[in-house]
Amino acid sequence: MTMTPAAHRILDAASELYYDRGINSVGMDLVAEQAGTTKKTIYDRFGSKDGLVVAYLEARAERWREHVERQLATVPAAGVDRVVAVVDALDSWLAAGTRGCGFVNAYAELSTQSAAATSVVRREKDWVRRLYARLLAEAGVAAPDALGRQLAIIHEGAIVALTAGGSADALDDARAATRALLGRPG
Repeated sequence: MTMTPAAHRILDAASELYYDRGINSVGMDLVAEQAGTTKKTIYDRFGSKDGLVVAYLEARAERWREHVERQLATVPAAGVDRVVAVVDALDSWLAAGTRGCGFVNAYAELSTQSAAATSVVRREKDWVRRLYARLLAEAGVAAPDALGRQLAIIHEGAIVALTAGGSADALDDARAATRALLGRPG
């Protein structure tokens, strides 16, 4: 889909509102108001609220991947530090938001309502698992797929512990757990 300036404004407004307030609590009237457009324009550009939600999740996933890749670029050598850099990226990503993982939040609201949104959420979670597995393989770690799944669980747990659990040390704990699993405590 070609994004017009109005579509960008709509997506930006929806992204902020959906993350901050929740998808189900934000109506199309509010999105239109925040974007300075009409509901008709939203429907013309995205087809439905579900279409807008899917676009929001896809855009969020793209921003997250780009954020992680920028962090990884600061640690070019394969190894434990590059794997831990994903947690560093998570740390700086979460500093900009207070509601935890936007994908988990969307899944909690929409898993029975939107197969398309659920698909985007699952692709993002799979991307995180595959990312850890790829970095582990680059580092020469045995069984990178299995360990990648374990690190993805630590990653998700750190988000919940930080946000819902109120643990300020959650990401430091995730870094320590990652290093311990890789045989590099510290």
